[in-house]
Amino acid sequence: MDTTFTPVSYDYREMIEEEISKCKNGKVFFFNSELKLDCVEGQITRLVELQNRGWFIHINPESSIRVDRIITVNGRPGPAYDEYDSYANACLDCKGGY
Repeated sequence: MDTTFTPVSYDYREMIEEEISKCKNGKVFFFNSELKLDCVEGQITRLVELQNRGWFIHINPESSIRVDRIITVNGRPGPAYDEYDSYANACLDCKGGY
């Protein structure tokens, strides 16, 4: 697995800050450390940059997700949405020997 953080557009950080300001519970879908689809529910409490590790969101109760691995935040597309879409449509790109 490539653990290198991929920089994300400021638009995504702004969207996350907006979700934090709502102080509501919601769902975040993301790729976990095993590159599998995962989901966590709770309130996003903060967005932090960890030196040499990237941007992370913290969700109560006690979850931390790297921003570049987020697929959706409360139904809104995140930085990894296109990767998820490609993953979901992988069978359309098959190059088998048929």
